[in-house]
Amino acid sequence: MRLKEYVRDIQDFPKEGILFKDITPLLMSPEATNECLQILIENLKNKKIDKVIGVESRGFFFATLLAHELQAGFVPVRKAGKLPFDTVSASYTLEYGTDTLEIHADAIQKGDKVLIHDDVLATGGTIKAVCELVEKLGGEIVQVNFLMELTFLNGGDKIAGYERFAALQY
Repeated sequence: MRLKEYVRDIQDFPKEGILFKDITPLLMSPEATNECLQILIENLKNKKIDKVIGVESRGFFFATLLAHELQAGFVPVRKAGKLPFDTVSASYTLEYGTDTLEIHADAIQKGDKVLIHDDVLATGGTIKAVCELVEKLGGEIVQVNFLMELTFLNGGDKIAGYERFAALQY
């Protein structure tokens, strides 16, 4: 299956000069979704995972599926002010601005083996902030994985110390 055929380009979104990779067609296809999930799962063979973090918001789609398949807990990381309990936060820069992410203070226990999932690795700022949150809470990052990596933006440089995997690369 050619998964790239299920990702469409949207020019100038969310602002001028950005080429947005829309995964909606992939999510609308049960076959493409399952194929992508199996690629992500295959890369995690023989790895113990206690928690799967999904990064708001498109990271939630596959993170919940991964958590289910791995029989691990799902942990949402959201933008500031969206979680109802005590939180820990980290700020970061991305290709079109700055933002802050939060995680529940009790979501990760010291020594938890953590998989971090997001839809895309672009400049790396978002995922670096999530890694900081996990480590602040005492978690051990097993892997950071993505539906796709935009290699030309060199986001992997910001998370060079972590194992990473992307189902698709551009």
